[in-house]
Amino acid sequence: MKSHSALNAKNILRAAAILAILLAPLAASAQQQHYLYRTELIQATPGKFVELVDLYKQKAALDQQVGDEPALWMRHSQGDRWDLMRLVPMRNYETYYGAARVELRDRTMKAAGIATKIHDDVAWEEDVFVYGPPLEALRKAFAEGAFFHVEMFESLPDKRAELYHEREMENAYSAALGQPTNFIFVRDQGAPWDIFTIGVFRNLKHYAESADATPEAQAAAAKSAGFDSAADIGPYLRRFIRLHHDTLAVAVK
Repeated sequence: MKSHSALNAKNILRAAAILAILLAPLAASAQQQHYLYRTELIQATPGKFVELVDLYKQKAALDQQVGDEPALWMRHSQGDRWDLMRLVPMRNYETYYGAARVELRDRTMKAAGIATKIHDDVAWEEDVFVYGPPLEALRKAFAEGAFFHVEMFESLPDKRAELYHEREMENAYSAALGQPTNFIFVRDQGAPWDIFTIGVFRNLKHYAESADATPEAQAAAAKSAGFDSAADIGPYLRRFIRLHHDTLAVAVK
């Protein structure tokens, strides 16, 4: 008969092995998603949307003057409450918040006289700092696409690694059907969105093309991605999330 200590040691080793498996996707994400972005979800003051867009266009030119990368952005079409999503490239905290860079950024914005105007034209804002894909890949996709599908998730406790892996599985499913895959962003701090993804498409028709796949093709793609079936994708995702927001958006002209 085995001793309690032997059984406990075995249980501890089993638990450690399971934990390593669950954390593996998130550990991989830390290596792949190494570029830091500040994601700004913005709702314009009523009647000020057009003016706010113009101000952010002016700010993009000022960003380049001080050595900052201009933000990537999109305009809400339907779904969540925000009017604009701005992905501000930071690379890392040390670079973006260096004392000299902050002083130059503040001085340039004040001289242009738009900082207060932007503040007054924003009714609500929520920021989340995330690690995501390389900036070059994101810029290329945004340059070629004009329609976006944004999915934002708050995971259940201790389920973020599994949620990240599910997002990878859905990317494998899309790839098997010849559809664009999603860019994955993982929260570092800020608003409570643990993970969000952005799918970039040419237009609404391109976004809807996955519906043209035959049931047989969808079933095969789901199986190859690790799902039981295409119908299982939604229920499988919901095992890991507490909250889920969907938004369709378009490019800002």
